[in-house]
Amino acid sequence: MIVEVAAILVAIAFAVLVGYLVPLLIQVRKTVAEAETLVTKLNADLPTLVTELRAMSQNLNDLTEQARGGVEHAAVLLHAVGEVGESVNHMHSLVRGSGGTLLANVASVVAGLRAAKQVVTERFKEGGHHNGG
Repeated sequence: MIVEVAAILVAIAFAVLVGYLVPLLIQVRKTVAEAETLVTKLNADLPTLVTELRAMSQNLNDLTEQARGGVEHAAVLLHAVGEVGESVNHMHSLVRGSGGTLLANVASVVAGLRAAKQVVTERFKEGGHHNGG
């Protein structure tokens, strides 16, 4: 009789345990199915995303390189403009100081412009190509 009661108690405990485990196992199964769906979607979308990120990174590198070249060209140009400014100032000082005839003033301005042209031409030759690339 004690064995029968013990067997009934074990059967009841087992039934209660199964009653709790079945909903838990169903929820675990649903979670695993959703995780599997997510992993499948990630496997499909991730290569495209990585490719787009690489292309964006390459575009950013190209833009950075172009900007660097533009800054270098601008520096050469600004240096040339500074030297032209010095030449013009020097010519202005000569013209103002001489107080000579109109012909002498025009000749001085032309000489200054030629000197400025020569400086700009030399600077552009030193800088290489200046087409933005």
